[in-house]
Amino acid sequence: MLGPLLFVIYINDIDDGIISKISKFADDTKLCAKVNNEEEAIILREDLERLYKWSEDWNMLFNIDKCAVMHVGRKNRGFEYEMGDRKLRTTEEEKDLGVIIQQSVKPSRQCREAATKANKVLGQIKRTVISRDKNIFLNLYKTLVRPHLEYCVQVWSPYTKKDKEVLEKVQRRATKMIRGFGKMTYEERLVNCGLTTLEKRRCRGDLIETYKLMTNKEQIPCERFFQLADRSGL
Repeated sequence: MLGPLLFVIYINDIDDGIISKISKFADDTKLCAKVNNEEEAIILREDLERLYKWSEDWNMLFNIDKCAVMHVGRKNRGFEYEMGDRKLRTTEEEKDLGVIIQQSVKPSRQCREAATKANKVLGQIKRTVISRDKNIFLNLYKTLVRPHLEYCVQVWSPYTKKDKEVLEKVQRRATKMIRGFGKMTYEERLVNCGLTTLEKRRCRGDLIETYKLMTNKEQIPCERFFQLADRSGL
């Protein structure tokens, strides 16, 4: 565990002098800024130049071929940015820590990708595991399939009926594969399996995450996510 600790210490000052919001995770670095005019674009360009200068000074050069700019918002003017002497490419879709982020900030693509991975694993289980015993199959589903449907879901939780159904169909298919459950309704299968819909699980996950933020268990300022009501006069 010493290696990761030393790496974190090594890059600890990478954000010195940076005005834009910076996010760091291992060797992955992101800059985020609200840019409405040329002056704000210049500030972001200067921050990028500071990052590039740091990488040169400490001999940890960025792989500029993997660096990209994503413009978000309908009125975004799409300014161009550079690192060193190279123009950064623009992108409409990027995978960030396993989550697909689109320029539209809609989770549809991520929902389809998660459902596809989960269905592939479910198909492998169907082909390789003979038993359709409820307890055995549920353990396989919870361990190998459902995690694909819920990985980082608080970030990309679907809000349209279409996207919600894409994920729910996987659980519908899984519960129907259990011996003796084929003719039951989905609701009956959930009751017999002791499961809830994936939508209810996401709601529960959101509540848990909100609690962690509000009680500082995540060590992240909750003001980044919530605007707290002033209750001093009550």
